[in-house]
Amino acid sequence: MIVTVALENYTVMAKHGYYDFEHETEQPFNFSVWATIMDHSIAGKLVNTLNYADIQIAIDAEIIDAEEPIGLMETMAERIILNLSKNEMVAKLKIRIEKPQAPLPHPGGLPLIEMEWIR
Repeated sequence: MIVTVALENYTVMAKHGYYDFEHETEQPFNFSVWATIMDHSIAGKLVNTLNYADIQIAIDAEIIDAEEPIGLMETMAERIILNLSKNEMVAKLKIRIEKPQAPLPHPGGLPLIEMEWIR
């Protein structure tokens, strides 16, 4: 049995980005995280899975509580993966981060990154 626990479209306002001016004003980052749980019996116990609230807590810890601005969304994803992969029930993680207000040379498009991790 394959179990996926996910949190989709969680928006966090934060001051991150490659350019210094992006550290002056908060902008939205949209997070979607999918975690595949090890093949075993969950047996109605939260300890045997990943609480989707823990996904939100991990995002907050790495993005909202960051001591310094994070330059790249790839770094954001790596930090969230390091946080969530501490749960030994997690076999695989996929993270999507969207930055709808990223500075682009022309209007249009949705900047995003996706990263996948497998134990």
